[in-house]
Amino acid sequence: MKCLYCGCEDSKVIDSRSADEGRTIRRRRECVRCGKRFTTYETIEDTPVLVVKANGTRQAFDSGKIKNGIVKACEKRPVSMSDIDAVVDKITKKVYNSMEQEISSKAIGEMVMDELKNLDEVAYVRYASVYRSFKDISSFMAELQRMMDGKK
Repeated sequence: MKCLYCGCEDSKVIDSRSADEGRTIRRRRECVRCGKRFTTYETIEDTPVLVVKANGTRQAFDSGKIKNGIVKACEKRPVSMSDIDAVVDKITKKVYNSMEQEISSKAIGEMVMDELKNLDEVAYVRYASVYRSFKDISSFMAELQRMMDGKK
């Protein structure tokens, strides 16, 4: 960190404290050349991820929307909220770890379906019926058949 007073690039940290509810670290520093003290703040760089919808519009990624969809799919099923939260966290990490600034809603939907398939098959079918917009019983049955074939 460059000293504000003499421009020296060497300083030592005297004190570190958490600030902004743990999202920032406040550091008190001392210049090794002139001995003057100054404060720096270290924060996580927040790079927003945009979701590209099917119609081409973009909106900020919101894990709450994923959670709401999974909760609806798991309604009246033996799936705990901690399991749902774990799935949402896993998907959120995948989205942010992709290092992409934009992700398609289709890719997110596929991630959700992959996780639901392992979590609860009925919830998976419920989610798939909305996500894939089944038009008739034959498209619904085709998805069920794919699922059954995958289990063999």
